[in-house]
Amino acid sequence: MLSDTSLPVVRATLPVVGENIREIASRFYTHMFQEHPELLDGLFNRGNQADGRQQQALAGSVAAFAGFLVNDPTHLPDHLLSRISHKHVSLGLAPDQYQVVHDNLMWAIVDVLGDAVTPEVAAAWDEVYWLMANMLINKERGLYDAVRLGPETIWRTWRVAEKIQETDDVVSFVVERIDEREVKPSLPGQYVTIRMQMPDGILQPRQYSLTQADDGQHRRFAVKRVRGDGTAAGIPDGEMSTLLHDSVNVGDEVTLSAPFGDVVLEYTDRPVVLASAGIGITPMAGMLSHLVKAGSQRTVAFLHADDSPESFALRNQVTADIAALPGASLNAWFLNGAGAGADANVHTGFMNVRDVELPSDAEYYLCGPVAFMQSVRSALVGLGVPARDIQYEVFGPDLWLADYQ
Repeated sequence: MLSDTSLPVVRATLPVVGENIREIASRFYTHMFQEHPELLDGLFNRGNQADGRQQQALAGSVAAFAGFLVNDPTHLPDHLLSRISHKHVSLGLAPDQYQVVHDNLMWAIVDVLGDAVTPEVAAAWDEVYWLMANMLINKERGLYDAVRLGPETIWRTWRVAEKIQETDDVVSFVVERIDEREVKPSLPGQYVTIRMQMPDGILQPRQYSLTQADDGQHRRFAVKRVRGDGTAAGIPDGEMSTLLHDSVNVGDEVTLSAPFGDVVLEYTDRPVVLASAGIGITPMAGMLSHLVKAGSQRTVAFLHADDSPESFALRNQVTADIAALPGASLNAWFLNGAGAGADANVHTGFMNVRDVELPSDAEYYLCGPVAFMQSVRSALVGLGVPARDIQYEVFGPDLWLADYQ
């Protein structure tokens, strides 16, 4: 917790810092990459920088952490820190890089707030930063230790064994191991980071959920082509997905991290509801595959929303896995209404959890666009589902921070 000296200073300055935190975060990243352009070569995803998502996520997490330090210091946001830590280790972040972040973040605070940042204010916010940073460093050390790897050794080369066209814009990759090093098994719902060299020679990372339980030799993930007209920074949207769709083929080698991710299916006897939209189906399909592999007897309700049956990625895999589980069901919502009426489990429009009978005392896992998850989570809470029983996965930086609002 904050020292007695810093606590009143942070409490007094939190409103003004909060009001300016997005501008601080924006200037922080701009300045840091000017000073350390090497950080964009393999560590930071420049697409997330160009569209502002990384800046927004940093702003939200720092503001949330500072707010807890001031208002509820005995209940710091462990879930938030865990989510950040998993993303960091999947990118190979090293502890000494926190000093680089510190120096540039403090520069940005002074740059935005000017003379308001007295030595006392600077010292207080320095303490906030290092409290958060040291908690993250400790968590990340534990995650590295758990897989017996480090920032430089989490990476491994795999060979593409299969490339499967799932829909018009989704491709699955099955990769196979090419050496005898130990493979850390993935947990249901985890992701890997793929790191590829772009046409301009820069390494770029991107996380993709694992869509099937491991068999010891292979890993499987699905990639949706992200289409766009480019960004203000001149970087095309979806440069990683474009490269994977157009240029990576069977026999090629790719570099993947060990699996990480804190939104993991709990092994309990409680019913489970998996709710997804669009490409958000990928971690849900992975969880379902793990249930099949384990011979689970749990009640499973799989809920999925999509534009049409044709855009329903991994549909064959999911329906086969549902059929393999004795207590599982599948309900789908399609915006174009295809199949509605002929099948009681097919619905028209956006997902409405009131359309189906939900199992009692269930655990819920959500993945999809933030607006979708906000809608479903609100409906579930309105039906009396405790917030603690609802977990969600966000692709890219977490701009929602639902547990801290």
